[in-house]
Amino acid sequence: MKILYTDGSCAPNPGPGGYAVIYNGEPLHLGFDTTSTNIRMEGQALISALKVAQDEQVEIRTDSQFWISVITDWAVKWEANDWKKKGGEIQNIDIVKELCSLYKTANATLVFVRAHVGTEGNERADEWANKAREQQLFM
Repeated sequence: MKILYTDGSCAPNPGPGGYAVIYNGEPLHLGFDTTSTNIRMEGQALISALKVAQDEQVEIRTDSQFWISVITDWAVKWEANDWKKKGGEIQNIDIVKELCSLYKTANATLVFVRAHVGTEGNERADEWANKAREQQLFM
């Protein structure tokens, strides 16, 4: 099974953003946006990981507990309620819908890892997400 690490970066937040998908310590996919938020870049990284994985069995390790909760819990309820939630509009609905659609058909497991505690794959994802943002890298 492949293990992918993902991360997103924005500085300032909102502002220019980048994201990375890492496999075996090396970037597998990078992207950037000239105006974004950290949450959107984290979501974009997960979208890219799911697209790269296609039908392959993967474990995706992310430091975004937010997106794991969205994908595995909250969005299930929102979709059942015609993409509505109590308390107002769903933020980043474009990313939410795409992520949920990809995840439903993927052979992927999402795993939360703490950020900035020395986990090599997570540190590399952070490093490359920042490089993607700073150098406007796409691959």
